[in-house]
Amino acid sequence: MNIRFDKMEGCGNDYIYIDGSQCMLSSDAKPDFVRKVSDRHFGIGSDGVIFINSSEIADFEMEMWNSDGTRAEMCGNGIRCVAKFVFDHKMVSDECAASHEVDIESMGKIKHIKVTLGDDGMVKLAEVDMGEPILEPSLVPVNSSSSEPVINAPIVVDGKEYRMTCVSMGNPHAVVFEDPDTVGLHEVGPKFENHECFPKRTNTEFVRVIDECNVRMRVWERGAGETLACGTGCCATVVACVLNGKTSRAIDVHLLGGIVNVRWDEDTNHVIMTGPATTVFEGNIEY
Repeated sequence: MNIRFDKMEGCGNDYIYIDGSQCMLSSDAKPDFVRKVSDRHFGIGSDGVIFINSSEIADFEMEMWNSDGTRAEMCGNGIRCVAKFVFDHKMVSDECAASHEVDIESMGKIKHIKVTLGDDGMVKLAEVDMGEPILEPSLVPVNSSSSEPVINAPIVVDGKEYRMTCVSMGNPHAVVFEDPDTVGLHEVGPKFENHECFPKRTNTEFVRVIDECNVRMRVWERGAGETLACGTGCCATVVACVLNGKTSRAIDVHLLGGIVNVRWDEDTNHVIMTGPATTVFEGNIEY
């Protein structure tokens, strides 16, 4: 079949975006399709594939797949690009178009997004209300002998002890305050991801605090490896920074692919993420 797609990125975190209403792929066929088109040598190349579907509880549904063919619950950079996709392709209702706001569902959870248009009428930035961070260990999930949040807790990976803070932003994260440029991310990242401590595997953020309003972060994403950015990882990083008394509640997270601004609102307990969304190219692929 001939499948139309948009290649899009948010701070270098790139996915292939497909209008689900125009794609007849079966659920059983999707893992193989995702692995093939995500391959950076033999396919289009991406961190995964996102199908944009109709929803019974929101304006649209984001169906996200990692590049290894596994499903994922949430992607902060991805959902900003979904908002850009539906606005740029005139898929939104008149009400959404007038307000520049849209609700997008992923795995049954709804996120509210406000978009900023450029002079050309296309979306340039998106602000996402990511909701409240989840800290209860069983819900992150992370194995723990206590029901208290896992904050600055020890974990031994490959014979070395690290300190981690565990947060879910709809998907699991372990934030580690180690210099991301010297930690040996490609060696230790997979071992964190598949550590017995994480029943559903985990995304791992390695963070260096620059000052109270800026941090540098690199991420090893579950099912994708190192990516240039991770929106939910930025959110988890800010929550971990605040919980450990390292930064203010509103900071710029400096990534390999750019900067994402995140604010953890003290009054609502919601995490608000703002960042770019960019279309790289559009095309068709035979599958």
